[in-house]
Amino acid sequence: MSSKITSDLKSRLAAMGEALQKSEERVTAGRLALEMMHEIRNPLEALANIAYLAAAEADHPEEVRRYMRLAGEQLSNLKHIARYTLGMANNTVDPKSVDLVPLAEAALRIHQRAIEAKKIHLLKRFPPGLPATVHPGEMLQVLSNLIVNALDALPEGGKLYVRLRSYEGRIQVVIADNGCGIPGESLPLVFQPFFTTKGDQGTGLGLSLSKNIVERHSGKIVVRSRTSPGRSGTAFQILVPAEGEARAKLAAGGRSRGV
Repeated sequence: MSSKITSDLKSRLAAMGEALQKSEERVTAGRLALEMMHEIRNPLEALANIAYLAAAEADHPEEVRRYMRLAGEQLSNLKHIARYTLGMANNTVDPKSVDLVPLAEAALRIHQRAIEAKKIHLLKRFPPGLPATVHPGEMLQVLSNLIVNALDALPEGGKLYVRLRSYEGRIQVVIADNGCGIPGESLPLVFQPFFTTKGDQGTGLGLSLSKNIVERHSGKIVVRSRTSPGRSGTAFQILVPAEGEARAKLAAGGRSRGV
């Protein structure tokens, strides 16, 4: 009897875990939608202004044509934003070669308001062109999860550090903060499902989900943290294989492209 009860409890916990993971994914999708709205606002405002100016120049065909060319450029921008955003959100297709730098920039834009509200000092080190074969939407979710964790740990005016570089045939992503740090006894548990240091504010699934995603991409994720007064902070490091051509170059050139 007890064995059956245990089995039922495990099944229910597994179902709850799956539901919560889907909830985490919906949250990221919502943040991505907000980012897209922010990105399209400027082209839409530009189109409205161009339409107004074109109407005012209705008696001057050359001016109207010039404004229409400008409108075409803004429409191209909108198409690019939509294609890029939908590409990141679509995880049903096979992994593809993606430059991780724009992906990291997108993850930061998702949380731009929180960064500005807390007056966070953002430090970035992004070299040009770091392609990896990934599901863009899943990797965006990982980066977003790590950034929001850092922001939650940071006081007003704290520092958020995001670095990408080539490292021994892999792409290294480091997201670090100078927040309160994670106590030593909690550190080995941070990737376990349902473990959280945020109380009622967290589900305890963000880091577990991130670890699963990174490992599905043949990568690994590790964390270091300290709570010493004046020297506290946490750093997450992700390593994923570089995309084929980049990996060959790295093998030939070592760490020459690191920053």
